[in-house]
Amino acid sequence: MSPEAQAPVVVGVDGSSSSHAAIDLAARQARLHHRPLRVVHAFEWPLTGVYLGPSPEGPEEGGLAADAERILADGVSRARQVGGEELPVDGEVITGATVPVLLRQSARASQLVIGNRGLGGFAGLLLGSVAMQLTAHAPVPVLVARGQVAADGPVVVGVDGSSHSRRALAAAFVEAAVRQTTLLAVSAWYGRPALDTQDKLPLVYDAEDVSRVVAQQLADVLAPVRAQHPDVPVRSEVRRARPAKALLEVATGAQLLVVGARGRGGFTGLLLGSVSQSMLSHSPCPVLVTRKASGTD
Repeated sequence: MSPEAQAPVVVGVDGSSSSHAAIDLAARQARLHHRPLRVVHAFEWPLTGVYLGPSPEGPEEGGLAADAERILADGVSRARQVGGEELPVDGEVITGATVPVLLRQSARASQLVIGNRGLGGFAGLLLGSVAMQLTAHAPVPVLVARGQVAADGPVVVGVDGSSHSRRALAAAFVEAAVRQTTLLAVSAWYGRPALDTQDKLPLVYDAEDVSRVVAQQLADVLAPVRAQHPDVPVRSEVRRARPAKALLEVATGAQLLVVGARGRGGFTGLLLGSVSQSMLSHSPCPVLVTRKASGTD
């Protein structure tokens, strides 16, 4: 078996309730994909003179280093409880800031799983800075624990014809297949149609004409991937709405929402599109963000 086939699912933990949700999600994901699970806690050395070991006035098990080991041990224990005896689980405390540590770990992973906010999050913030940076820069798909996982819901994917959304579509079919559930592919249009849609419209057209063309474009994109996964039931929807609004509406009751890092509206300098950001901040279910590999289009 190739090293790629054994690349683990990596989950970042920090002891927060958000990271507990990430562990549960990661254990399920590793089990579904027959991958080992690796639990990682990033330990950043304090800049001030704080005891790493137990304080002279404190208990022997105290100290920041001991806290880090406890966070990891609790995470590994939780992962084994959720994943069951057959799931291989290992863990490590790694010195360094959270984002660089997890980016390095993701280079050898199949997927990276994180919570939407960690211990540093404020109640008024909808998405933590760590989650935003990792979904923008990780070289592998990033699964963010959000909302609720519906046991029998579909896998939802947003499709706009871009290379990013085609990559998301391929990943969504795989996720639907391992979950033995329906794939719901959604395209949305709002305002002026995209140029390739306009090319297929009559000189005088209305909203029904646009929706009909977008539906055909969606069917054309689905066809080759659908042929590779004939056992996956597929539904498709075209909505006249802003893409973020349309996806949020259909994601309620879903097991998973899959999006590309950027869509048609993305600018070259932006690493994460506005629709993806909106899903990460507001989705009612976990979100899987797919990214292109370096050097691909």
